[in-house]
Amino acid sequence: MSFICSGKTSWPELVGTKGDYAASVIERENPGVTAAVIVVRSPVPFEYNIRCNRVLVWVDKKVDGTVVVVPIVG
Repeated sequence: MSFICSGKTSWPELVGTKGDYAASVIERENPGVTAAVIVVRSPVPFEYNIRCNRVLVWVDKKVDGTVVVVPIVG
């Protein structure tokens, strides 16, 4: 089964930027999603289904809260 989410779905250009900045860019470029900034290795609930309204923005607090993983819809 494949999923097609509308709008922009990937932001590789935001790796290395601050997490809060990245979240604001993501929500501006795709108003249909909510971006959540999460520290790497933080526990998050695992889901099997793709969510077209969510982007997790993974940051590393040791590197001053910078994005370390390409943010994608899901």
